[in-house]
Amino acid sequence: MKIPAPILRVALLAAPLFLLAPRLFSQTSPAPPDDVTSQAVRFTTLFGVVEQHHMEPVDPDHAIFDGGIRGMLAALDPFCAFLDRDQFELLKQQARGEALGFGSILYVTLGKVLILQTAQSSPSWRAGLGPGDEIVEINGQRVARLDLQSLVELLKSSRSRPVRLGVIHPGKLVAEDFDLNPAEVALPSVDKIFLWSPGIAYLHVSSFEGKTPQEVAAALDRLDAPHLKGLLLDLRDNHGGMVDAAVGVASLFLKPNDLVLTSRGRTVPEKVYRTPQHPRHYDLPIVVLVNGNTASAAEVLAAALQEHDRAIIAGEPTYGKGVVQSVTELSEQTGLALTSGQYFTPSGRSIQRPLPGTALTFASLDQPAGARGKTAEIAAGADSGLPAQAGPPATRAFHTDNGRPVTPGGGITPDVAIPARPIDPWLAFLNQRGYLTSYAEEYLTTHGKVPESFEPPPEMLANLRASLEHNRVRVPDEYWSKDQSYLKLRLKVELTNLVFGLARGDELETKGDPQAQQAADLFPRIPQILKGH
Repeated sequence: MKIPAPILRVALLAAPLFLLAPRLFSQTSPAPPDDVTSQAVRFTTLFGVVEQHHMEPVDPDHAIFDGGIRGMLAALDPFCAFLDRDQFELLKQQARGEALGFGSILYVTLGKVLILQTAQSSPSWRAGLGPGDEIVEINGQRVARLDLQSLVELLKSSRSRPVRLGVIHPGKLVAEDFDLNPAEVALPSVDKIFLWSPGIAYLHVSSFEGKTPQEVAAALDRLDAPHLKGLLLDLRDNHGGMVDAAVGVASLFLKPNDLVLTSRGRTVPEKVYRTPQHPRHYDLPIVVLVNGNTASAAEVLAAALQEHDRAIIAGEPTYGKGVVQSVTELSEQTGLALTSGQYFTPSGRSIQRPLPGTALTFASLDQPAGARGKTAEIAAGADSGLPAQAGPPATRAFHTDNGRPVTPGGGITPDVAIPARPIDPWLAFLNQRGYLTSYAEEYLTTHGKVPESFEPPPEMLANLRASLEHNRVRVPDEYWSKDQSYLKLRLKVELTNLVFGLARGDELETKGDPQAQQAADLFPRIPQILKGH
């Protein structure tokens, strides 16, 4: 598990919805069979009775869309979903790698909103807003008077309409008004880019969108790709996205025409995804870092690089989401996401973890003809692309190109297991409440701007403890003594965020992460690990 973020980062956008879907499409529904018609009549009759006799007036939209439709989909599997107008529009924006908003990443806590980063050419950037600016008023509403939930809702609702912000710049006491109009803001899917050490590139890919392959190539070129000696590709907390984008990223590192995955379902034809010829190709050694929140298209990429022995996978077992989700556009600009099949890795593994009590009770296996698997029996019904329900599939072995065994059963098991840094309950509490960020802001107010090379002195931790106790936050001795190094790192990161921006703070935080450090130490061992030793 990744270290929990000590701040609530809001980009004036709704929460993202990632789907492992090759495309968005519309379709005309066929005429329903007689049994469907009869069940629809029963539902209509039942709704009529409820509407007539319930003690309160029934809102049809709430009862049917939020109740009937969402309840029906929830009974199938966790990935089927009805998308209302806002959710469907957000999904389409996401596929383009854009969103309507102002281009600001914010630190949000009770009574306080600070700007941590603004996207270049965004409305916030053009207005001159940047790290450390405090938003004290939104459309006439004072931030200090709102509870946290109301504040977050206000920020989200403001993303799609003109807004007047009252902003206090660092070192100032009086707020200045800014009138901003929302615009389509490009959201980079490669959100962290830097040199880990001389010759070793670090990239964090947050999602897979249409432009992700181009972003990965541009990031490597920016870091002087011809002279790089390795790539640490961080897919932690990547919930997925478009499978075509994952195939595109794979084409940057695999040979042309390499098998990436196969999809199969009851009503959709089998589709085989292979790497296309790409104008850019990178032969550098790769370590892919994953965790339990690595899912969907991110697992597709990790599996392809692992099974073609192109990279070693490090970290923790991934989430296990490998279903084909087709998105159908409905009337009134709404959408329906339905699970229509499963994906299989080059060796024939199903990425999907078993989900008892759903249509995904058992993990499916690929057919031998559609994969490079070297063995054997497939359970009856598995070739449909959805799991057989009579019982679990027969055992089958899976191997990489070099013959290394890989683990079936859903998700991707790392070649090298590296646990995340444990976060004790007290640290989690400090992070969730934003106490460290608040203290960093207070420190800047009293001490002024810190240099980029700043290291927290011993007295700073003593002052932090006094500040916590002044705010009636208990400081347990058993946690305080062992959390010193983490607290120093967090304070340095928070100060850097507020003075130099989020990109520099993210670099410091990542380089201070023991899980990432151990992954970076694996580069000398890559040839040995890929040979199965």
